[in-house]
Amino acid sequence: MPSSQEILDGLGAIANGWRTLAIAWHVVFAAGLIALVVGWRPGRRLAGTLLAIPLASVSLLAWLSGNPFNGTTFAVTALALAGIGLRLSRDRIKIGARWPVILGVCLAAFGWVYPHFLQTDSWATHLYAAPLGLIPCPTLSAVVGIALVFRGLDSRGWSLVLAAIGVVYGLIGWLRLGVTVDAVLLFGAAVLAIAAASRIGQDNPEWNGVAGGVR
Repeated sequence: MPSSQEILDGLGAIANGWRTLAIAWHVVFAAGLIALVVGWRPGRRLAGTLLAIPLASVSLLAWLSGNPFNGTTFAVTALALAGIGLRLSRDRIKIGARWPVILGVCLAAFGWVYPHFLQTDSWATHLYAAPLGLIPCPTLSAVVGIALVFRGLDSRGWSLVLAAIGVVYGLIGWLRLGVTVDAVLLFGAAVLAIAAASRIGQDNPEWNGVAGGVR
């Protein structure tokens, strides 16, 4: 088992050595955001499958960097999300209630500008080259944030798989690796997990955006 410093060094090497890919992922997410803002609403099946792809990217880079734990974990998670996604209906995704949407937007923005590992003299570089799609926590933050905005795709199983991996990596990042900002991921993933697992409060409009629609 590698030491915490070895893990941190490996994540830093990915974040700085694959900066061009990070920029490409920002372009992809930006294109998706623009499409959603102008009214595009993919089906639940398509959305569930597409959102697994960034996790597959994390898996590939982990394998290339010699981290089989992350490589295996994210490969399995991506396959699980895609597998569940392919069984979802073609009904279009729907935006949730106000507070889950606000939290989701904040979490996705956090993943977009993830303020760790990237070595740069300018904060502005994080706006387009933070390690989104490269390493676990920023990628999970963005995907969990999108899930919160869109009611967990109205899928309890899909949401719980994503929330579980988010909680695990939020804890690892915060408590084992000492990356304090990963507590943001932990909080967001915990909210998604609670909303997906609980039927309590389904009649509460503040929960209906996620918990009431997830099944």
